[in-house]
Amino acid sequence: MNGARWILPAPRPEAEALARNLKIPPAIARVLAGRGVGDADQARAFLFGTEADLHDPFLMTDMRAAVERIRRAISDGQNILVFGDYDVDGVLSVVMLLKALRRLGARVDHYIPDRLTEGYGLREEHLEVVAGKSAALVVSVDCGIKSGEFVSRAGERGVDVIVTDHHLPGESLPPAAAVLDPMRDGESYPYRPLAGVGVVFKLIQALFEGRKESNGLSHYLKLVAIGTIADVAELKGENRLMVKSGLKGLERVFNKGLQSLIDVSGLRGGRVSEGDVGFRLAPRLNAAGRMESADPAVRLFLTESPSEAGGIARRLDELNGQRQRNEEVMLKDALAKIRAGELDRTHKILILGSESWHRGILGIVASKIKDVFYRPAILFSYSDGMAYGSGRSIREFSLIECLDSCRDLFRNYGGHRLAAGCTLPADRLDDFKAAVNGRADSLLSDEDLRRKIEPDARLGLDELDEPFLEAYKLLSPFGAGNPTPLFLTAGATVAGSVRTLKDKHVKFLVRHGGRIAEAIGWDRAAWADGLRTGERIDLAWTLRRSSYLGKESVTLSVQDMRKAS
Repeated sequence: MNGARWILPAPRPEAEALARNLKIPPAIARVLAGRGVGDADQARAFLFGTEADLHDPFLMTDMRAAVERIRRAISDGQNILVFGDYDVDGVLSVVMLLKALRRLGARVDHYIPDRLTEGYGLREEHLEVVAGKSAALVVSVDCGIKSGEFVSRAGERGVDVIVTDHHLPGESLPPAAAVLDPMRDGESYPYRPLAGVGVVFKLIQALFEGRKESNGLSHYLKLVAIGTIADVAELKGENRLMVKSGLKGLERVFNKGLQSLIDVSGLRGGRVSEGDVGFRLAPRLNAAGRMESADPAVRLFLTESPSEAGGIARRLDELNGQRQRNEEVMLKDALAKIRAGELDRTHKILILGSESWHRGILGIVASKIKDVFYRPAILFSYSDGMAYGSGRSIREFSLIECLDSCRDLFRNYGGHRLAAGCTLPADRLDDFKAAVNGRADSLLSDEDLRRKIEPDARLGLDELDEPFLEAYKLLSPFGAGNPTPLFLTAGATVAGSVRTLKDKHVKFLVRHGGRIAEAIGWDRAAWADGLRTGERIDLAWTLRRSSYLGKESVTLSVQDMRKAS
């Protein structure tokens, strides 16, 4: 009902054999086949894989050199500095490596730059931090792959650097003692899209190999799960195995800080889902680096004091509340600018900024702008003659390739296909807009900027039986690369009871295949006027399960609908 383009699921003849071989419902097999998991062995690994299926960490280029250098630093009593990023992925990478190195007897400290005053990554001025901590070895986490200048200068001072990162390299690798980055050219590691926490876990796995410490490896997967989900890394392959195990581990938590974070997020005593991580735990951890400093988030996981852990968790909760309020104001301001200038009608990529916008939440609001208008968005905060930008993109347009094409304008930049950031002199912003808009105009068609509805599989409501619901659980965790399945039910009938909830949502009953189900369109109150009892409609929906007083119910969370043909 919103003009989106519907792309109907193609027939999947291989799904029938898959359902038979794995003894799973046909609809589940259709989802797997539609996602390229049509082989029985592939599907078995996808549905039932465990920690035992993780790859040998020494398959990663430079892993042996990294392990040998770290072990030498430990045996020689050298000071090690772990240098990280201020987002959840970076913070948890720091925490994991600190804990692992301390278990091995290392003399280790950490440093995370301030988002607002220092920005992202290792820079030449950070050599003074290294000197101040008398470090002979620096290990970067979730950053460093483009820090060639820092690594060279560190080497001149007799300091070795090990880079662990998961971002795309620049034209050349930094001259480090070891570079662990599955995205480097020619990398043969079997699974490349690891998050920063994933790369650090592989390093820990290698450091612990053959030692008693390896018995505690699974505890690190709790943090890997949080960091991977927070970084929106794809939930396939090894990422999926680690996140599945980590989410299971979050049911029993012993770390005082993590316990406090779970409590303040309202998740005590229950299963922690990928949604809980993405919308409750991660935002509170991120709020530290966005609004103040990332250090409290690190201390949260290192303290053994329940009272200190509780205090830090409450502070993170307060910062998250501040972030939400700032975000609301910024989003309202940005939407007003776009609509006043009708920018969504004239530009294929939305670029706007303000001196009053908080630099730490630009990316969050850019993501919401991207969702509202279904086009890339880059938001800037202006300060002291500089423009600090953060952008989010749609799948049809690579943001990092776009920034690469005008790299000469930036003081620094980096990111991924769908998320990237940059810093440039404010007086070069017009040049930036011209370059980016020109690229968007040449690469994005009007059809690209039309929202798509792409159901994974057709599903009759009569197929929503207990075997289906049990098998459906095996498809999770859901996230990037493995989104919540979208089902198509064609020719359903509106069965009545159409009403709005809080003037925002619409709730109604639908009948199909002899079964009636409850359907809700979130933030779709406008649909209510067009729904008539007895009308036949096609529904694109995701499954929503809830439990009340021990009784489980199933609701169709409707993403789009149209009149049945």
